[in-house]
Amino acid sequence: MSGLDDPAPSVPVADVIVVAAGRSTRMGGLDKLAAAVGGRPLLAWTLDALARSSSVSRMVVVTAAERIPAIAGAAWLPDAVCAVVAGGARRQDSVAAGVAALAGGLPDGVILVHDGARPLVSSALVDAVAGAAAEHGAAIPVLPVVDTLKRVELGRVAGTVERTGLVAAQTPQGVRRDLLAAAYSAFPPDGPETWTDEAALLEACRIPVHAIPGETANLKVTLPDDLRRVEMALVDSGRIAMASRAPGAVRVGIGDDGHSFGPGAPLALGGLAIEGAPRLHGHSDGDVVLHAVCDALLGAAGLGDLGRFYPAGPATPAGIASAVLLTECLDRVRAAGLIPLSVDVTIVAARPRLAARLPGMRDAIAGLLAVPADRVNVKASTGNLASWEGAGRGISARAVVVVGKESG
Repeated sequence: MSGLDDPAPSVPVADVIVVAAGRSTRMGGLDKLAAAVGGRPLLAWTLDALARSSSVSRMVVVTAAERIPAIAGAAWLPDAVCAVVAGGARRQDSVAAGVAALAGGLPDGVILVHDGARPLVSSALVDAVAGAAAEHGAAIPVLPVVDTLKRVELGRVAGTVERTGLVAAQTPQGVRRDLLAAAYSAFPPDGPETWTDEAALLEACRIPVHAIPGETANLKVTLPDDLRRVEMALVDSGRIAMASRAPGAVRVGIGDDGHSFGPGAPLALGGLAIEGAPRLHGHSDGDVVLHAVCDALLGAAGLGDLGRFYPAGPATPAGIASAVLLTECLDRVRAAGLIPLSVDVTIVAARPRLAARLPGMRDAIAGLLAVPADRVNVKASTGNLASWEGAGRGISARAVVVVGKESG
């Protein structure tokens, strides 16, 4: 007989390894885990999602060695994170480093491994994987493959792959410590074999892996557009209350910059490298578009201008990439409790021709600011021979940026 006094179902306690040591090779140079989503780094959302799960006890973040100080000292790091350690060249090396940092757990305790770039995982899925791993020894969430699969050889379709029984694996993936230790005895993490995920290692050891239903929302950020999908999902879920929905909670900044052409190449403009065009003269890489966006961003937040923080002198590394400057300016604006909402840029340049490159600049700026591409507008004018830009001696840019407060 059931009643209000019946004990609630017990949830197994699990330790979590968050793998965040990747190089974001498909993000166009953007570090996806540090990319701002709703005014916070993507990794912060992932850790928060895990920390909310009742099954999670300790968490270890495994990242690149150079990122450790920034992550370990971040104000957004949940209390459940007990260590931030350096990973390796392969996923299995990073997971092994996380296992070592979680020494002292019960032999039959559960370890979960989760991708740092999956910030939309639900507490229900984390708890379900932990429960299935405790019961069956190992478990992973999966989704059925719904698209028709083709095998391509030398650029041509060579056949259709039967998709019956095929699934896509997600994380977190769970395994009991004793089974993982057995797998490491058979295949040491530093051995020659490379495993794409933890389940692959267990399969090689003939350790059964239980499959449970995954979540379509539990996407892994791989491409720049994925950041916008994540932000919209967080807005829809109420985890981000966008400032654009709060009347009177927006501020506007304007930024200008211009440089004459100098020696060297390529031209850095709007976050792109334009081969065959001369470089703009300047202490940094001379990207006047990103400089104008920096000034507008800082101005909207009441933080001064780019020259205040990065003077053209020994304090600022010569040739520094303007994308780095914009990322650091964005960090300052986020620290002030503000997030970018929209950007409008006008470029004046007689050369080179820019019309075909404007969409790429829009996407680059959107990626750096972690805003949807439809909130960034980039346009260009030739100057009509009426100015030094129109005469082809250099390029100038003006940016208008709208920022707002993050709430909730």
